[in-house]
Amino acid sequence: MSASHIALFLDMLSAERGAAANTLAAYRHDLDDAGTRLARLGVSLNNAGPADIERLMQSLAADGLSPATAARRLSALKRYYRFLLKEGVRGDDPTAGQKGPKQARALPKILSEAEVGRLFDAADTIEGPAGLRLRAALELLYAGGLRVSELVTLPLAAFSRAERYVVVTGKGSKDRIVPLTPAALEAVDAYRRVREDFLPGKASPLRARAERYLFCSSAAKGGHLTRERFAQMLSGLAVQAGLDPARVSPHVLRHAFATHLLANGADLRSLQTLLGHADVSTTEIYTHVLEARLRSLMEDAHPLSRK
Repeated sequence: MSASHIALFLDMLSAERGAAANTLAAYRHDLDDAGTRLARLGVSLNNAGPADIERLMQSLAADGLSPATAARRLSALKRYYRFLLKEGVRGDDPTAGQKGPKQARALPKILSEAEVGRLFDAADTIEGPAGLRLRAALELLYAGGLRVSELVTLPLAAFSRAERYVVVTGKGSKDRIVPLTPAALEAVDAYRRVREDFLPGKASPLRARAERYLFCSSAAKGGHLTRERFAQMLSGLAVQAGLDPARVSPHVLRHAFATHLLANGADLRSLQTLLGHADVSTTEIYTHVLEARLRSLMEDAHPLSRK
């Protein structure tokens, strides 16, 4: 009976919650794996009790699954058993008192100020309109701490040199004002003089759509530079700068922006506003990044730390 209830559960997620195909596949995989493990313990998925769930979680740890994976499996089970409870298939939730494994909070990957400088130096060696566009995008990403989705969809109308800021629409369709550096303003000005090179032809049906965006595109259906294309451009720039491209991404530059500002005296509340974080606790992760860097510096450079 478990298979049919899993199918109904997935149908509910799809119909009522609008879950994507990849999300549904992940739930199915997690529940199928849990059912297989519980069967080895002599109990079915639908009939498992709290002690069985505890043993299931222990088996995940014994098999070397990461705490993050184990936590995801437990989350899937919790949601599944709440569905069974609501449908009247069960009278209890065996996962109600089960806590997931503790997970260490992953610190954001960042680049040093010198490494960011190398990216800018490499961008300056790229000639023509492509180089001007890349330099402008790089300046906005690092000078403003924008998310890549915010960068590539930045409307042309959001940019005002006279006011020296850009209006960014972030998560939850919330607008925020991001002040820009003189270098960013100059880079965008230089790019705008060649922006026409990236617009579709005047007869193209994409022309009107593309004209709305600062980083327009003649190739993308959305009319603007795509996140994937910009990530590719950034990876190529990293290679040119002599950096490992695996360490460089648009989000890493956002992390670098936040960490470098904090290291140079910015306060958390101001940084929260600039990043568009709804909760300051999200911004606090950057204080941990600085602590880790200072610890590493002490261990590597302090004479008393050397053996």
